[in-house]
Amino acid sequence: MSPVIVHVLTALAAVVVVLTRLRLRRNRDGAGRAAIARGPVGVHTVAGVLAVVTWVAFLVTSGHVSESTSTLLGLAGLVLWWIVVVAGLLILVRWLPVRGKHATAAVEDSWSNGPGLSVLGHVGMVVGVVVFTYAYLVKAV
Repeated sequence: MSPVIVHVLTALAAVVVVLTRLRLRRNRDGAGRAAIARGPVGVHTVAGVLAVVTWVAFLVTSGHVSESTSTLLGLAGLVLWWIVVVAGLLILVRWLPVRGKHATAAVEDSWSNGPGLSVLGHVGMVVGVVVFTYAYLVKAV
């Protein structure tokens, strides 16, 4: 596995974190079927920023710091990325169809016509974090 792939996926993951925050910052009804709680969005943003900083520090300092420090940075970054994935999937759940007497219609926004952008970003995030984990375990980065 090439470290270039990990670096590109790191940049794309940072974009997903930022776009999710921008997309859901104004109102909590944006781009979904129902109002989304602030918790998953906040966790996604905070863990995402910490994950980007920690993971980039791991990638940049690899070989320049002790092995134990590098291991700690890498593990902390991976844990934070997995938290981001779980929070992102919780945000994505709002697109599941709902039925019933009190169900509300889907809400559209100016970013997309449906869940396509969210699905692409968050499924891509899952794939990226799996690649990060694999690259870390086989010491490709």
